[in-house]
This record gives sequence, structure tokens and C-alpha cells, in this order.
Amino acid sequence: MKIGQYILALDQGTTSSRAILFNCYGEIVAEGQKEFPQIYPQPGYVEHNPVQILESQLFAIRDAMNRAEISVEEIAAIGITNQRETTVAWDAKTGIPICNAIVWQCRRTAELCEQLKAEGWEPYIREKTGLIIDAYFAGTKMKWILDNVPEARQLAKQGRLRFGTVDSWLIYSLTEGESFVTDVTNACRTMLFDIHTLQWDKKLLERLEIPESALPKVVESSGVVGMCHASVLGREIPIAGVAGDQHAALFGQCCFEKGMTKNTYGTGCFVLMNTGETPVKSKNGLLTTIGWSVGGKVTYALEGSAFNAGSAINWLRDGLKLIQKPADADRLAESVQDNGGVYFVPAFTGLGAPYWDMYARGAVLGLTRGATDAHLARAVLESIAFESWDLFHAMEEDAGIKIPQLRVDGGASRSRFLMQFQCDLLGCPVYRPACLETTALGAAMLAGLAVGVWNSIEELSAIWKTSKIYEPQNTAQQVLLDTWHKAVSRCRDWEN
Repeated sequence: MKIGQYILALDQGTTSSRAILFNCYGEIVAEGQKEFPQIYPQPGYVEHNPVQILESQLFAIRDAMNRAEISVEEIAAIGITNQRETTVAWDAKTGIPICNAIVWQCRRTAELCEQLKAEGWEPYIREKTGLIIDAYFAGTKMKWILDNVPEARQLAKQGRLRFGTVDSWLIYSLTEGESFVTDVTNACRTMLFDIHTLQWDKKLLERLEIPESALPKVVESSGVVGMCHASVLGREIPIAGVAGDQHAALFGQCCFEKGMTKNTYGTGCFVLMNTGETPVKSKNGLLTTIGWSVGGKVTYALEGSAFNAGSAINWLRDGLKLIQKPADADRLAESVQDNGGVYFVPAFTGLGAPYWDMYARGAVLGLTRGATDAHLARAVLESIAFESWDLFHAMEEDAGIKIPQLRVDGGASRSRFLMQFQCDLLGCPVYRPACLETTALGAAMLAGLAVGVWNSIEELSAIWKTSKIYEPQNTAQQVLLDTWHKAVSRCRDWEN
């Protein structure tokens, strides 16, 4: 461990860009943040301006450095983590984007995805990429740009077209065009990458008419990929760690052993389980993905997501005006002994894994005259734990591994009630870390490993600290789970 060395983590998210400076103990020294606009050109379309993404990230970097009482010479490396699947296209000669970025939430390629399913591509894509066919992923976004942005095909013919997820765009820009790369965790979210051979899949590229020359070189998650230009902070700094946000969080939670699992309780829930050096095929609607690649060794993971978690708490506050702040939901939930028979299914935008039902919609069930605001608040918090349990259960079945402990992060992990209820449902300890910024921390750890701030994952595990450990208190929850599944069945296929 190098005392006095710092890592600058760039956390480029869907609504804002952040920069967090970590010391060698994994502690936050300073941070900066800048929001940027969301663009909705028509229903179902979501875009970002790539230049605004870059400018907001540069602002955050300088803001963090202004707040830090250290010199730029003390920064050993930069780590980058990013919103996944969001797709940028630019001209290699000018470095200028040719259109707005298509955001991961955008549904404009849904029709193409249905066409691919009709053509029978689903088994092949599942086998090669570990993914299902969905507009979520970057590959069909690239195809849309080729078909709908006039200059895209011309640039492709000239060898000047560049496609990348946000990590590639930031690295290209920060190195002033010297490095055109992506790491394995971002590549595996394109629906174009063979997670077994670690190569772009030529058959998929041919079907979607995407020239391989337009795609970045795929690199490991930890390793120097280029030098951040001196114009940014006054001296060149190595960019040495890259990972998509959920993969970075798994690494930042030090889930280095097979079976170790993390859940990020954000707007939605993102659960990832380390499955070791062999990819696990899911029979339960989960995604097979790459956790990270370090030192020539690939670690695989299973991933499942629930679309609405923290957003359900926000609905209590902003939609129903039932609470003024998230902590009020805890207070209400703890004021009653049980949910009073009330169940809430937070399917505002459909159901994610293991159901994958885009036509499901949210519902409150089991209401009686005795139901109160406290019962509803409790039902909302319980629903987040229930939908997470569905993901945990699917992972345990697919991997043949019993989850030994759960590591949690994200805003809703601050809820005492939710974490204890989750612990009771799962029947194993729940660990909340001292640093909840595990996504940025993971990027910092990957970068620090590459430049010798830390020399091993054992050193990283030694600096990982908990702020709270929840132990199971009441594991007799089967009746509640059965009723939850009954409630989910009532919401399925609602809009179809």
C-alpha cells in the first residue's frame, strides 16, 4: 500500500457526472458533481448530449480537486465507471459526436429486437453474450445510428466512424484521441461480445451491419489504457481502471470469492453474484455477465435487476405526499406490527428479472378499511425486499450456491427497516459498508491495483469496512413470500 497516494474516480451516471478522490485506505477525501440535461425527443426516446457529458465530467474533476487539499502530483491514477449501454457515435478525425447519445433507457430499437427474436437469434445471443435480446443493450442502438444518421455509413466506409459506450467516449476525449478502448464489462453489455472468447462476435456484427473497425479495442478492467492529457489537471495522469457501474460496485464491495453477492438499492435494484472463473447459464431469467478482468483472469457473474426500488419510496414522497423524506417511511413502517395484509407491487415500468414482463403494472392489494398510511409505507419497503429475494433465490438456484452474506449499497440501504427485513427474508447476514460510494470505490480500486497503490485483492479486502451488520432475527417469512408471489401474479401482463 502506498501511503500518500490518491486515486481519482470518475463516476459518470445517467443524470450527473461525479468525481471522487480516494486515499489509500479507500476513504473519500473530496468529491465534485455536475448534473446535465435529459433529452426526450419523442415518447420512448431518451438521449444525452455527449459533449455535455464530457463537460460535466470535467467540471466535476476540477470541483473535486478544488475541494481537496492535495497537489495533482499526488494522484497516482484515474479510474472510470459509467452508466452502461448508453451509446455514443463520433468522427475519429474531428472527435465530434455525429448525434446525441442513445441512453440505456431508450426503447427506440424495440421493433428491431422483436425482429431478431422472430429470426431466431435469441438462443445464439444468449449463448454467446449471456444476454437476452432487448433494446436495453448497445448493439441495436449502433444499428439504429447507422440506419438513421445520414453521415454514419459514409464515415464507416472511410474508417472514421467510432462507436463506444460512455467509458470509451470519456477515455477517447481525455486522451485527446490517443486511446480508443473499452473494458470487458462494458463490452459484454453491447449484445455484440462473446463472453467466452472475449472477442467481438463477427456473426452478430454482420447481422447488424456494424463494422468492427468502428468498435473499440477491448481491454482488462485493471491496467493503464492511456494518459489523461495534461490540459485537464496540469500533468498527465494514467487512466488505469475501467468498469461499468454495477461491475465496479461488485468489485468495490470486495466480493472476490465465488458466491459473494451485492445488491445496489438505487432507483432500481441491481444484484450481482460472483460465480468464479466459469460463466453460469441462467434458467431463471438472469443475465450471465463478466464481473471484471484483472491480471489476465476473468471473473464472471450473474446479474438480475428489479426496475423500481428507491423510486417506490420516492413515489410515497412525490406522488402520494405521504412522507416528506425517505426516513419517514422507516418511521411509519416501524409504527405497526405487520403490513396489515397490504402488499405493494412496484411494477411502474414492468417487472425485471426473473419475470421480464414489460406489460406488468404496479398495484396495491389486500386493502381493508383498517389499512393505514403506515401499512402502505411498510408494504412499499417490504416490496423492495421481496423483489430482491426473487433475484437472490434465482441466483442460488442457477449457481448452486447458497449466498453466505449480502453486501449492500445505494440510497435505500440506509433504511433500517428494509435492511433488517431483507436480512430476515434471506436468512443470512447483511453488511452495509462504511463507504456507500462503492461504484466509484470499485473504479478507484481497479486503477490503484494497476499502478501499485495496492498490490493485491487481499490488501483491498483489508481496507473494506462495515458501518452496520444486520443479523437474521425472524426467518419465518414463507407465508409473506407466498402472498407476495400471489400479488405479483395479479399484476402480470396487465397492459397486454
